[in-house]
Amino acid sequence: MPPTPEISPLNIGSQPASSILSQYTVLDLTRVRAGPTCVRQLADWGANVIKIEQVATEQSATGGLGGARDSSDFQNLHRNKRSMTLNLKSADGIQVFKRLVENADIIVENYRPAVKHRLGIDYDSMRTINKRIVYASISGFGQDGPDADRPGFDQIAQGMSGLMSITGEPGQGPMRVGIAIADLCAGIFASQGVLMALLAREKTGEGQWVQSSLLQAQLFMLDFQASRWLMDGDLPAQAGNDHPTVIPTGVFQTSDGYINIACTGQEIWLRLKREFGDDRLNDQRFEEPSDRSKHRVALNQLINDTTSSQSTTDLIKRLNSAGVPCGEINNIEQAFNSAQVKHLGIARNMQSTERGATQVLGQPITMSDSSSEIKRPPPTLGEHTEEILLSAGYDTNYINALSSKGVI
Repeated sequence: MPPTPEISPLNIGSQPASSILSQYTVLDLTRVRAGPTCVRQLADWGANVIKIEQVATEQSATGGLGGARDSSDFQNLHRNKRSMTLNLKSADGIQVFKRLVENADIIVENYRPAVKHRLGIDYDSMRTINKRIVYASISGFGQDGPDADRPGFDQIAQGMSGLMSITGEPGQGPMRVGIAIADLCAGIFASQGVLMALLAREKTGEGQWVQSSLLQAQLFMLDFQASRWLMDGDLPAQAGNDHPTVIPTGVFQTSDGYINIACTGQEIWLRLKREFGDDRLNDQRFEEPSDRSKHRVALNQLINDTTSSQSTTDLIKRLNSAGVPCGEINNIEQAFNSAQVKHLGIARNMQSTERGATQVLGQPITMSDSSSEIKRPPPTLGEHTEEILLSAGYDTNYINALSSKGVI
C-alpha cells in the first residue's frame, strides 16, 4: 500500500502563466482538440494543469490522438501544462488518480460518455472523494440521448448542426468551415462552464458536473441563423461571400485583388452611395434593405463596376474615411504581418523543447490588471510524473514500484 501522509498542494515547481487561476489544480484527461482547448484556457490563465497521459508507447510518445508532440498543432494546444503518465486501466493507476482528486479542483475529460463510468472515474464517483470537485465533460453529442455513444468529430458536428448547409456558394453543395469550429467552441464553452462552477462553489461549497458537446456548441454558434428558423420559420441557405440578410455586405473585386465591404444599415448604405456617386445605385430596387437583399446580384455587379477600377489600398482609405466599414482580405501570412496584428501581440514567443525558439497564439483577451503569458512549453511525455507524485505524498520507493509495474 502507498504511504498516506498529508497531501500537499500539487503545484511543486509550477510556474503559473497568470495569477488569476493559480490557486486551482486541474487534472487533464483530454486529448485531440475540444478538451485540450478547454484546458488551455485554464492553463493560460494560471491554473496548475496536470496533463495525465498514457504510459509510454510508440503512439503516446508521438502525441497519440493529439498528433506528433513536435507538431505546430500539439505545441499550440499544450503549453503551460505539466505531464505525468498513468495507466488508468490498472487498479493501482486508478488509486493514484483518486489520490490526486483529493486535492484537485477540476477534472476535464472528453472520453465517449460510457468510458469514464467503465473506468470508475465518473463525476458521481469522484464527488464521493472530493465534493468540491468541478468535473467537466466534453462529448460529441451529449452525455445521454439517442446519439450519445456515436463517435464525435468536428466535421460531423458541423454537418449535423446545419452549419455546412449555410456555408459555401449557392448550388455548390455543403461546405465545411476552414477551422475546427465545433471543437474549439465546445472547448471554450466548457472552460466558461468550469469558471461559472467555481464561482458557484464559492456560495455552495460544492462542485458540479459541467457538460458541453460539439453539437450543442455548434448549434449555439448558428446564432441569428438559428433564430431565423426558430422564431420566423425562415430556413437559411447558402449565401457565399454575401451576408445572408444585410446587402451589400460581401466580397468585391478591386484592380489588384479583393475587398470586403459591409453596409450593415441604411445610414451606411447612404454613405456608400454618396461616396461612389453612381446614379444607378439610386434605383428603387435598392431603396430598402429587403429590396437590396432581393436584388443582390444586380446590386453587387454595380458595386463591382466601381471597385474593380481601383486598388484595394485606395478603396480602403476612401471608404473608411467615408465611414463605410471595409477591409483587405489577407492570407494568414499577411494577417500576422499586418501592423495591427503585430501591435496586438497575439503571436507569443516560446522556447519549445522539440522545436527551439518558435511562436504560438496567445490569449485574445486583454485585462487591465492581469496578464496571460507562455511560461512553460508543452511538456515531454511524463516529464513531471515524479514531481507530481512526490507532491501528492508518495515516496520514491513507491514511485519506483509503480514504474516497474507499468502504472506510470
